[in-house]
Amino acid sequence: MKNEKEILKWLNNELSSQEIEDLKQSEDLQTLEKIAHYASQLEAPKVDAHAALEAFKARNHSKKKTKVRTLNFKTFYRVAAVLAVMLTSAYFMFFNNITSFETQIAQTKSVTLPDNSEVILNSASKLSFNEKKWADKRALTLEGEAFFKVQKGQTFSVNTTAGVVTVLGTQFNVKERKNYFEVNCYEGLVSVTYNNETIKLPPGKTFRVINGIIENVEDFNVQNPSWIQQESSFNKIPLDQVIAELERQYDIKIKVEGVDTSKLFTGSFTHTDKEIALQAVTIPLKLSYKIQGKTIIFYNYGVK
Repeated sequence: MKNEKEILKWLNNELSSQEIEDLKQSEDLQTLEKIAHYASQLEAPKVDAHAALEAFKARNHSKKKTKVRTLNFKTFYRVAAVLAVMLTSAYFMFFNNITSFETQIAQTKSVTLPDNSEVILNSASKLSFNEKKWADKRALTLEGEAFFKVQKGQTFSVNTTAGVVTVLGTQFNVKERKNYFEVNCYEGLVSVTYNNETIKLPPGKTFRVINGIIENVEDFNVQNPSWIQQESSFNKIPLDQVIAELERQYDIKIKVEGVDTSKLFTGSFTHTDKEIALQAVTIPLKLSYKIQGKTIIFYNYGVK
């Protein structure tokens, strides 16, 4: 960073108005504001100068007296603050280039990557990647669910806690939730690595793992996942996973009373009408629901 002396004077309020304007023109204003903020958080340690001097004399009583020069602690710590912030700024500028995108409950987001690949994040999901290294390595980390339209080029990898998805240029969906991992290929060829084994998925194929068990899944014939059209679809999925998706799409809390959440559900629910969505899930499974405050309770027919 340039103009270190001027920055120090700026922190000490020793610059004129014109000098401050000149400094802002020569340095990034946002960086200067960060420096001022971090410097204001640093507090010089409290030092008992008299006690320290006496201790020093006691350790060196046999040595000749030397001339003592008073140190300006205020200036010293301001210089230290500037240096510390300069090092921090340099780190974030040159080393920490992680870019992240995140969605909240009942929210989706479209993202365009540096190579013009497109990603649509489903609710409660997070995507991150190193922008500085992107040209050499197209690698991302995903928490949650996302649909990808990847531009052709070098290998494109999506890393999750459950497995790694690798492609060259294709369209696919990755869903990684608690006890659930699923990859759907819509175009091209997708490579999925799970437990050190690699599976190739052509269009219409799905790789699914529920509670650590690889499932056999029927082929599909659609162009993209239903959630992009504001509808969640399921094919023989445990009820607890369906409930979790309802909670993510509607920002609600669902509890069950005497209901087997391992029973399988095949069907779908809309993201635009909560009442219809709840009925779409409960009726096929012969369940009822009641509302208690902000909580929705699922129970079996005939039980109040």
